[in-house]
Amino acid sequence: MLTENVRRKGDDALVVALARGQTCRAAAAEAGISEKTAGRRVQEPAFRQAVATARSQMFSEAVGQLAEAAVEAAGTLRALLAAQSETVQLGAARAILEAGPRLRESEELAARVSELEAALARGAAHEGDRWRA
Repeated sequence: MLTENVRRKGDDALVVALARGQTCRAAAAEAGISEKTAGRRVQEPAFRQAVATARSQMFSEAVGQLAEAAVEAAGTLRALLAAQSETVQLGAARAILEAGPRLRESEELAARVSELEAALARGAAHEGDRWRA
């Protein structure tokens, strides 16, 4: 988690515990260090960056798991469209019809943001060219 030149006893465990949202006291106890030591580490920019990076990795993993579960859930809803119970069929149909437009909107928004980011990056590259000339 941390670069070798700043790694100390308990740092990796402290980073993970803090990234999971534990209090400094609980994280220190889990890492086997004093609360005072944990408090000092939290004041260091490199350490705070390590916690932020670990938290980001945790969220990325969670998003991946949710995406996988969403595929399974979509398959389940599709299968429920053929259920014997009309109530179950209706519930599945409603869920699909409600989720579809939201998902499409989300995808379109993500594409638009990507396009804007690419345009900004191209603009920044051209700005750099202008200053070099």
